Amino acid sequence: MKRQDLHGFVPAIATPFNEAGDIMEDAFADLFAYLVERGATAICIAGDNGESWALSPQERGRLVRLAKDLSKGRVRIIMGISAPTISASLAYVEAARENGADALLSMPQTYVLKATDAELMNRFDQIHRRAELPIILYNSPRRMGFSLTVEQIGRIQDSYDVIGIKESHRDFFHHTHLLEQLADRFSVMTGPCHYIMPAFGLGAKGFIATGPEFIEDRPSDLASIAGDPPGDAYRRAHFQLTTIYELLMGTATWPAAFKAALNLIGLPAGVPRDPVLAATEADMDRIKATFDTLGIAYQ
Repeated sequence: MKRQDLHGFVPAIATPFNEAGDIMEDAFADLFAYLVERGATAICIAGDNGESWALSPQERGRLVRLAKDLSKGRVRIIMGISAPTISASLAYVEAARENGADALLSMPQTYVLKATDAELMNRFDQIHRRAELPIILYNSPRRMGFSLTVEQIGRIQDSYDVIGIKESHRDFFHHTHLLEQLADRFSVMTGPCHYIMPAFGLGAKGFIATGPEFIEDRPSDLASIAGDPPGDAYRRAHFQLTTIYELLMGTATWPAAFKAALNLIGLPAGVPRDPVLAATEADMDRIKATFDTLGIAYQ
């Protein structure tokens, strides 16, 4: 996979579990088909939406292999390898390689409040040497406990086979400088939904985000809508993306609301895996009320 392949709508697919906590492969196939139909150019396994923290290396590899079989070459398959320890990340790397992943999505070490430059470079050096696969950086201050600076991102991109970044910083100052300095060197993929439309205008190539699955427009059409002079279509898309993102991020424990919303529109997302509990009746009422406001049909 090359930087030119990383663009447009790249969803992180949910992992459907049944009540016993088992992966439902038929349901996964249905979710996969829906995302391809909505215009996905690549699909990420074991991202935050996929409850990566609850998946073993073997389960990740199994899902990658299933996705490759379902894809039949239509979309690229990315696998998340983020973990607090490098040994855990390298175990995920092996699962990705053995099962045919096209690229890796990786944060730096997660759940630490600080990482020195030496620690950052050491981690990506080990991943690069073991992986033999391109890397997509993932900068998420909320999940990492710190943020990569634009300078650090540029240095990592210079040093290793980094084809892009999922940028989930919620500060648009950061996005602005990242896009100005690095958008011509690799694919910047927006994370927060409310930044998708303006980020396209500043050079983003696409988005790895939660919420575009539900909007009225095909997610794959957002780039062209963002490229036209702002009008009703732009404002509608931006409002729907923003409202859905606020809903899903602010309801229940992640990703219970996301799975509940998928189930509501007829997609078999199952339930979260332990220790996350399913959305409550009150949560469901809130999701339905927002869908009613946005004109999203549900069952």
